[in-house]
Amino acid sequence: MVSTRQPGSWPAVVAKPLLLLLAAAALLGAVGGGLLRAGFDLAGQPDLRLLGQAALGHAALMMSAFLGTVISIERAVALRLRWAFAAPLLSGASALALLAGAALPAAALMLAAALVFGAVNVVLVQRQRAAHTALLLAGALAWLIGNGLFAAGLASPAVLPWWFAFLVLTIAAERLEMTRLMRRHPAAQPALFAVLAALLAGAALSALAPPAGGLVYGTALVALAAWLIRFDIARRTVHAAGLSRYMALCLLLGYGWLAVAGLAWIGLALGAPLRDAALHALGLGFVFSMVMGHAPVILPAVARVKLQFGPWFYGPLALLHLSLLLRLGPGFASPTWRAHGTALNAAALLYFALTVAGAALAWRRTHPPEPAARSARWPS
Repeated sequence: MVSTRQPGSWPAVVAKPLLLLLAAAALLGAVGGGLLRAGFDLAGQPDLRLLGQAALGHAALMMSAFLGTVISIERAVALRLRWAFAAPLLSGASALALLAGAALPAAALMLAAALVFGAVNVVLVQRQRAAHTALLLAGALAWLIGNGLFAAGLASPAVLPWWFAFLVLTIAAERLEMTRLMRRHPAAQPALFAVLAALLAGAALSALAPPAGGLVYGTALVALAAWLIRFDIARRTVHAAGLSRYMALCLLLGYGWLAVAGLAWIGLALGAPLRDAALHALGLGFVFSMVMGHAPVILPAVARVKLQFGPWFYGPLALLHLSLLLRLGPGFASPTWRAHGTALNAAALLYFALTVAGAALAWRRTHPPEPAARSARWPS
């Protein structure tokens, strides 16, 4: 039942800033850990123990604690059920446990978050039986499996494919929903489901036979990139103007990196030293390009924060992709260039966060609130 509490009730007042702080802690920890892992000199920082834990938990912080929190906030707001906010609270709290070096509590929190998130998606499917909600549920189950394997102490080759499958299926579901009114070939949707089934098969096989699993997984990523380029509406809206063009460019660039990631994943399975390319072409080039593209639409819907769109949004997008080219190009042969590229990756994420904050302030300056306007309601 949707809560009838007023917007000023204490759960709503406390939950929103707490969730934002937890997500920020996860992101900052993941970025700091990634810089340290890439060889960037952080020796001047006061708390090396904290940075060491961030480096050890880099993937868990970024994919489960940060992106898992953000995605589960979005789903909880959509459902308007108080208990659904337990998922982002638990996954956000796991970031603090990871940074504190409490591996077992962190794993338990992540597993609990995924269980609640799975239940949230079951409710979503019950409310709306559609292809995209089925994919969202499949993505939630992938997160649950990945967190379960992480809690069981399995190595990253077994866990990472499931975490990435969670993100990839979520994005694919959102694109399927946004383009559901387009006229497509009758075989397009079955083809998409076949590709994503192969992705999940590759993730499962990666725990048993990593080379074979990597080949299947990488092939599915390449096939998904081809499907998205062929059937997504971004091919048309890139010729539009304003926000529509910006979003389309984010999507198309991301689809290109998705194909690169798939090829790198195949190469890695065949023995090539392409781990950094496989993971970060997918995580940064694809996933964060999707984040940048969808943020101007999702933030107003989820956080009730209006953004003033303008050409300044292209700055962090350009820096993200150029820095990734630097990291995976010259950085492939030079640890120094790789560290520089990683630092610029981090700068792109910070630049984007500042751009969003500036866009929110610009909207408030040009659209002052009505004197009697009430604050936005979060389910409480």
